Amino acid sequence: MKFSESWLREWVNPAVNSEELAHQITMAGLEVDGIEAVAGEFTGVKVGQVVECAQHPDADKLRVTKVDVGAEELLDIVCGASNCRQGIKVAVATVGAVLPGDFKIKKAKLRGQPSHGMLCSFTELGIDVESDGIMELAEDAVLGTDFREFLGLDDVTIDVDLTANRADCLSIAGLAREVGVLNRAEVTEPQFDIVAPTAADTISIEVKAPVACPRYLGRIVRNVNAQAETPLWMQEKLRRCGTRSIDPIVDITNYVLLEMGQPMHAFDLAKIDGGIVVRMAEQGEKLTLLDGNEAELNDNTLVIADNKQALAIAGIFGGEFSGVNAETKDVLLECAFFAPDAIRGRARSYGLHTDSSHRFERGVDATLQMKAMERATALIVEICGGEVAPIIEAESEADLPKAATIELRRSKLDRLLGHVIASEEVVEILTRLGCDVETTDAGWKATAPAWRFDMAIEEDLVEEVGRIFGYNNIPNQSPVAALSMNLHKEANLPLKRVRDLLVGRGFQEAITYSFVEPEQQKLIVPEIEPLILPFPISADMSAMRLSLWTGLLNTVVFNQKRQQPRVRLFEAGLRFVPEQSAENGMRQEMMLAGVIAGNRSDEHWDIETNTVDFFDLKGDLEAVLELTAKDAYSFKAAKHPALHPGQSAAIVVDGKEIGFIGTVHPELERKFGLNGRTIVFEIEWAAINTRMLPEAVTISKFPANRRDIAVVVNEDIAAGDVVAACRENGGELLKAVNLFDVYTGKGVDDGQKSLAIALTLQSTERTLEEADIAAAVESIVNALAEKFDASLRD
Repeated sequence: MKFSESWLREWVNPAVNSEELAHQITMAGLEVDGIEAVAGEFTGVKVGQVVECAQHPDADKLRVTKVDVGAEELLDIVCGASNCRQGIKVAVATVGAVLPGDFKIKKAKLRGQPSHGMLCSFTELGIDVESDGIMELAEDAVLGTDFREFLGLDDVTIDVDLTANRADCLSIAGLAREVGVLNRAEVTEPQFDIVAPTAADTISIEVKAPVACPRYLGRIVRNVNAQAETPLWMQEKLRRCGTRSIDPIVDITNYVLLEMGQPMHAFDLAKIDGGIVVRMAEQGEKLTLLDGNEAELNDNTLVIADNKQALAIAGIFGGEFSGVNAETKDVLLECAFFAPDAIRGRARSYGLHTDSSHRFERGVDATLQMKAMERATALIVEICGGEVAPIIEAESEADLPKAATIELRRSKLDRLLGHVIASEEVVEILTRLGCDVETTDAGWKATAPAWRFDMAIEEDLVEEVGRIFGYNNIPNQSPVAALSMNLHKEANLPLKRVRDLLVGRGFQEAITYSFVEPEQQKLIVPEIEPLILPFPISADMSAMRLSLWTGLLNTVVFNQKRQQPRVRLFEAGLRFVPEQSAENGMRQEMMLAGVIAGNRSDEHWDIETNTVDFFDLKGDLEAVLELTAKDAYSFKAAKHPALHPGQSAAIVVDGKEIGFIGTVHPELERKFGLNGRTIVFEIEWAAINTRMLPEAVTISKFPANRRDIAVVVNEDIAAGDVVAACRENGGELLKAVNLFDVYTGKGVDDGQKSLAIALTLQSTERTLEEADIAAAVESIVNALAEKFDASLRD
């Protein structure tokens, strides 16, 4: 908000200069964005009056004038302004004056006529006002008065960037209260006489939405002069607050808004059919706004209407049809309290942002309406004349906001501020802020003033005491904290270690959104209903993900469309599974997932170009599992709705199924738009994030012995189960088992296969004899025969 310092000082005048005032305001939490002069630098400009005005004999567009500036002699000045005429009072730059841009006024002749000065426009004095011609001053302006003094131009505009909770400072009154509190200075409100009603006119007011509009005031003022000139002092105050002068009625409502923070509106009474109805709009109802644009209203929008049509969007923008213009004779003044929730977001939905909506959606003092109505009435009668009718009020007491009573504990205040402020000073600060304060055993109980609708909880009072006391006045203290050892367990596997391993194997890490397209996700996880966001970023990002595959597969498609022949990606992130027994009805699990597609390796003259297969990704995953699970993991053939039948497996660790690996189902490839075979895996991170700690063991000094066996088993027996049985039955001497060949064909019966297995045996105490080795091998062969009906191949 921009405000004029001189206007503020009419309310409260602390003994500080502009820079100090701006610093005070900033340190109190109302950040000052800038300070600007209200006019350019100039000297030698006085108030004068055009005594004579005649046409220049040699120029059609120039006039020869004689101007009285309160000196002994009249000044001869040639002027080219179209509005120059006899009798008006003007701003006169006399000989020797210096105007903005270091422009010096000298005696001159224009087309043969002497000109000893210049009649000035707003622009020529560096005043940001659009106007045609020279300034016309009020009739009561005293001749010879220095023009800077006359308009109070030794003033600055201070631009304050207010946070959304401090709507109480969106007015001169609110800022004055704040400055008064900071400086322990008295705040003096401007005095005005309440205008007694001189007419008996009334109008019916019906509020059909009392929750959205708990209070609505209306007043008729007849026979106003809408063509009256807004006083220059009011125009200047509006200008310095960033508001353009329009017409006297509108200027007065804007003036009250800036002075008190209460938005108002004026209707042309002749355009109102019947009475005023405050209601919700009908869906699709149309209203032409003051700016000429037509708005199609939604049924959640509050409108001010008559018995026939909508007249204005409540608290946001007036309608063109009922607006005040130069022909208006009778006006209906509106002053209401609209609930912030009824206004918030509505202006933006129509592409609007007004001073009124800016205040109503943040909050307005709910007790201010009567006072604002009387202030506006007094100004209208003073400037435009008119006959005033009584105020008509419609009120829903139950729906009006109530003052908050908040308990402030001494312990909470001291703990949050880290400093003890004397009790007497705490009470004084809260009282200066307008609170009714009561002392209790634990601290204080404060009732917030009506204009501080942002005060609701104990922390709000702590903040107020702290900022008024002054954060700079709280002494610096070094924090004291006890150091404790990190509770990190050595057995915990850092996720970074797995990331580094996968990057070393040619993968790149992807980070995808936790929000996915519901229909896509249903293709991957059809059996679980995901959490659907009530207000998603977009329709294709409306479901919380149940699997990381959705984001990774879309990323593969994105890269393939950009001619990437080899894609290897992994991601670590949360999945969100609805579960009634979980906290907040949602189970969040960290998952590790990967995907490969395209060529097995980069193109090379010495390497055959092949596409990836199941075993490529299985090898990468086994490298990850080797960091933790060692021999405790296995792969078990299993079905998954997103994976190709016969090319998928469940990942099992310590007997628990923790994830899946496999080739993406062909139908899923088609629906996602994947180009060729794509293999994926996903596992629960919590199941593999604990690693086996290394233990010191004796290194054998004796040679190792290898024995190879070839066993024949049925084709449907998994080779991994056979290898596991070898490990279980090999005894202490067996150090390693390796499957190095699988054979079917000549020499092996149909329906069977031959598994060639290397057994490595070694002792830490002695060199093994043939009898030891034979016994160990025989034990393994017997176990395989018993468990799998295996036999040694001839």
